[in-house]
Amino acid sequence: MCLLDAVSAWDEQQIHCIARSHLSADNPLRQGGRLDALTAIEYAGQAMAIHGSLLQLKAQGGAETEPFAPAQGYLAGVNQCTLYCEDLSQIEEALEILCQRLMADSKGQLYGFEVKAAGRLLACGRVTVILASPGTDD
Repeated sequence: MCLLDAVSAWDEQQIHCIARSHLSADNPLRQGGRLDALTAIEYAGQAMAIHGSLLQLKAQGGAETEPFAPAQGYLAGVNQCTLYCEDLSQIEEALEILCQRLMADSKGQLYGFEVKAAGRLLACGRVTVILASPGTDD
């Protein structure tokens, strides 16, 4: 499931993505015709995953010399999360997802995130991502 439409900008510390899937009636996270604002965390998580993959690809020299297998990461915690709306499906504008890597090491990463629409803050918080050890499936 990919909820994001595009990466509009990224660098070593942050990524900015755009999404319109919150408007789709067949969004897989919709329940009872609603898209709970908590799903903003999933949008941010997908942006973080893309950011990690882009950084990994860049570290390999920017070109796939062999099949690319991005590192697996698992959302381990959400902190300081604040929601400023109840239902993302009621937001008519594209979602803007900004994730900033605050800390990182070989075991995990800490990101801050904001989800906005037309400059209006819809959700924000911090997410801890634990990275799987290379060569393991857990």
